[in-house]
Amino acid sequence: MNFKMIATALAASIAFSLSAEMKLGTVDLMLLVKNHPNYESNKALLKSTDKDYQKKMDGIKSEGDKLQEEGKKLMEQMRNPMLAAKAKADIEKQLTDLQQKLFGIEQRYRSEAMRCRQDLQDLEARLLRTTTDDLKKRIAKYAAANGYDLILDSNAAAYATSTLDVTDEMLKNLGVDPKEAKGRDEGK
Repeated sequence: MNFKMIATALAASIAFSLSAEMKLGTVDLMLLVKNHPNYESNKALLKSTDKDYQKKMDGIKSEGDKLQEEGKKLMEQMRNPMLAAKAKADIEKQLTDLQQKLFGIEQRYRSEAMRCRQDLQDLEARLLRTTTDDLKKRIAKYAAANGYDLILDSNAAAYATSTLDVTDEMLKNLGVDPKEAKGRDEGK
């Protein structure tokens, strides 16, 4: 029992001495992402891609709207009491064909909407990954140049003292005024 207490105390003192020698820092990674040089162009690309997808979806919807209008006209013709049996049968066949086409357009619309949404999410993830990879390289270079052993995302830490925060230095590294960046972030 005495041995366990001595071993625990020894382990605690070793851990304390190791941590005392480590130089730690934190950064607000989301603030860095929002102020990265690629952020605005990435946002514009996502918006443009979304608009392109929306145009495509609007085109498919327009096809469906035209077929529905065509169906309404055929239904009006069906209401004509003077309509011959053969003409009525022809219109019914046209309506059936129209319904099948509409069903196909609806399926294509749903499928295309899912694909577009997935493509947009994939693009956003790729752009974010590229930005965060660049930020990680910059943070690693900053850490090495300034003797840091560990720099964590401050949003992932349950608690970190503000003296550990190196976000301002990283913003300067990105060519951004920290006060302006934080002011924009608080305004959103």
